[in-house]
Amino acid sequence: MDTSTTILCGANSYEQKYYFNEKFSKIPESIQEELHIICVLFTEEVGGAFMIGFDDDGSVMLITDADEEDILYDEIGAGLLVKEVRKRKQELFESLEMFYRTFILKEGKEEK
Repeated sequence: MDTSTTILCGANSYEQKYYFNEKFSKIPESIQEELHIICVLFTEEVGGAFMIGFDDDGSVMLITDADEEDILYDEIGAGLLVKEVRKRKQELFESLEMFYRTFILKEGKEEK
């Protein structure tokens, strides 16, 4: 993973834990809950770890990973599920990108 990636949230099936970056605590609670559900359901379906983050220009990244010795991790299923989640939640991810660019990267403020 690139060092310029900022992780918003993620779930890990090995430790059965969910992480939410407190830097994004201003995101409405309902959206935080939706992100929690997306991450946990993803790892329950294919295993491994799943993270939602932003690259350095503010684009949403969906990242999936697994331990090398995890023979139960479904790499093909994970790739297909990433595409499905990106398609189903496109509006949510566009809103998150706008939030990130406005409040984290402070884009658009210099125009005023």
